[in-house]
Amino acid sequence: MKIAFIGLGNMGAPMAQNLIAAGHDLTGFDTAATPEGISLAATAAEAASGAEVVITMLPNGAILRSVAAEIHPAMQPGAIHLDCSTVDVESAQAVASAATEAGLSALDAPVSGGTGGASGGTLTFMVGGPDAAYATALPLFEIMGQKSVLCGGAGMGQAAKICNNMILGVTMIATCEAFALADKLGLDRQSMFDVVSTSSGYSWTMNAYCPAPGVGPQSPADNDYKPGFASALMLKDLRLSQQAAEAADADTPMGQAALDLYAEFVESEGQGDTDFSAMLPRFEKRHRA
Repeated sequence: MKIAFIGLGNMGAPMAQNLIAAGHDLTGFDTAATPEGISLAATAAEAASGAEVVITMLPNGAILRSVAAEIHPAMQPGAIHLDCSTVDVESAQAVASAATEAGLSALDAPVSGGTGGASGGTLTFMVGGPDAAYATALPLFEIMGQKSVLCGGAGMGQAAKICNNMILGVTMIATCEAFALADKLGLDRQSMFDVVSTSSGYSWTMNAYCPAPGVGPQSPADNDYKPGFASALMLKDLRLSQQAAEAADADTPMGQAALDLYAEFVESEGQGDTDFSAMLPRFEKRHRA
């Protein structure tokens, strides 16, 4: 398949490299990054010209809309714009509408799994868009990830991602708070893990991504909290969740509380480049207000 890949940062570059390794003809474009092993075009439109699928992995909805306006006129009729960015639902739906008007198909397919999943080809894709476009893109999802789920029409991939990561942010905070409380009560962290990981407190943040160093499977906590998923990105996703909640008139007090805590952690405490599980050493140092 002839593919264009626009946005070759920490996530996009390894995803593109996995597609190339699988035998696809891929041309990339990025405003700054020049990863090895990827043929690069001079512009996004040049990369998109003649491609059957154009994949974008971009920072936010405004940039996505701008790039879409540039690439859609260059894409061949019937081609698919496959966006793997995490953006607001409104932007995803606007880009899908623009693609339809241009005689194209569009899929919003944000990912879960972080940089490790991108490198290892084990991402999960949450997909919104037409069945036929999803069927065409499915072989690509199977190269770049271990699972893809068609969640509904345009924007529903973003909706699924936003809801998932609101849960993730809330549960990570609760997990970190619980470890900090266990410390102050004199409960050994390994004992805490052994109980909670097999009891009703079980969660992905405890069992698969434990924020306590030396406890549970290997995680960023064991690497001085160097990010698998940066706190700044969690803050971005929580903001998207509350933007969506406001638009949908949904009451999400825990989501808002998580947003407020990560905003303080990132913007006031300067921890945006640490892993989002670094909330644990933060809570360790704090006392009850």
